[in-house]
Amino acid sequence: DGAPTGNYGYTNSGYSVYEEENEKLTESLRTKVSAIKSLSIEIGTEVKNQNKLLSEMDNDFDSATGLLGATMGRLRRLSRGSQTKLLCYMMLFALFVFFVTYWVIKLR
Repeated sequence: DGAPTGNYGYTNSGYSVYEEENEKLTESLRTKVSAIKSLSIEIGTEVKNQNKLLSEMDNDFDSATGLLGATMGRLRRLSRGSQTKLLCYMMLFALFVFFVTYWVIKLR
């Protein structure tokens, strides 16, 4: 039996090699977890900033939509009212041209 009972059957040199390797792997894992944590915090901050920007853009688009809708309403009202006026002006112009043409022909 020559193995000491206190170190669970491992010899001192073999146990320390595994322990050192586990410590290295643990430290590597700790470093990777820390990097992932900082990266996820940065992603969260970026997402918050992008959401704020999108909210501001949404408000801007809503106000632009309101302005455009109001402008289109005014244009519709203007076009409805001005079509009759335009038609009257065109009729008066046509009568004027007709009478001028008639007068020019009659004077010849």
